[in-house]
Amino acid sequence: MKRVLISIIVIGGLLAGMFYILNKNKKKTEAETAVVAQTNTAVAVRIDTAQMQQISLAYQANGTFMPKQEVTVAAETGGRVVRVLVDEGSHVSAGQTLAVVEGDRLNVNVANAQANYDNAQATLQRYESALATGGVTQQQVDGMRLQFESAKNNLKSAKIVAGDVTIKTSVSGIVNARKIEPGAYVSAGTAAFDIVNVSTLKLRVNVDEKNVATLKVGQTVDVSASVYADKKFTGRITFIAPKSDGSLNFPVEIEIANNPNNELRAGMYGTALFGAEGSTNTLVVPRTAFVGSIADNKIFVLKNGKAIETKVQSGRSFGNDVEIIGGLVAGDQVIVSGQINLNDQAAVQVIK
Repeated sequence: MKRVLISIIVIGGLLAGMFYILNKNKKKTEAETAVVAQTNTAVAVRIDTAQMQQISLAYQANGTFMPKQEVTVAAETGGRVVRVLVDEGSHVSAGQTLAVVEGDRLNVNVANAQANYDNAQATLQRYESALATGGVTQQQVDGMRLQFESAKNNLKSAKIVAGDVTIKTSVSGIVNARKIEPGAYVSAGTAAFDIVNVSTLKLRVNVDEKNVATLKVGQTVDVSASVYADKKFTGRITFIAPKSDGSLNFPVEIEIANNPNNELRAGMYGTALFGAEGSTNTLVVPRTAFVGSIADNKIFVLKNGKAIETKVQSGRSFGNDVEIIGGLVAGDQVIVSGQINLNDQAAVQVIK
């Protein structure tokens, strides 16, 4: 009994000692955590200053050159191709014959129509002469006159169809593709040639809503091509879309006269430079000051060691800087790094 009692006392003492040590360690850990929490309450950030800058109004927009005119010339009637008069790369003029389709059967139709016309004309003349002597009635003459008019119209139609045996172009330009060969049979509507006019080209670019307001139809624009870094071209704005696309960009079309050597080609990559002659003194902040996208217009401003969430009104973009129309003044310190860890009124520590 005495041994049991001693064992109980020993075990109790051991448990009490273990509890005391654990409790002491817990208090030490909590104290250390509190110290760490006190030293880490401030979020590390980097800052920059909103300031007035003289900003060039020049901005660029990229696009692809397109021909002002591009048409596919097709056969007007079916038949066998007798001759092809142009090759790919040939310069052609409006109205020029590009190919000839066999027209023997059509020429026979013209001859038959001509014979019917001549016969109707001779018969009408006899009827009109006989009318004076009473040999025919006025009704018979009128009927013959209708037959003569019908024969005349049929002859005109046959001649028009016969003329369609030549395949002609309606525009001037360069033969970009030849799709028929001598001896081939074509049907009416068969594509025969692609004609491209590159004496004048179009450059279609997208301009954002903040810059499109400065543009107008007829305005001259400097244009460059990526493959001709040392050459400049001048274009003229011919179209500004009245409606933006889903990204709030407005399609703008610029017409450029090619040089005498037609060095610009459709499909080349081009750049339009707008507003090169102007500048403005405006308040700007770095693009990195914005939380999320620029369209969210949210910036954290440093005041008295705290991050103050501020709603601003952004304007135009100038490279890495963004114009501020409202919400900030020159000299405001804006947070440009570390915003992901910030809430409004959060304490911050500025690092360099």
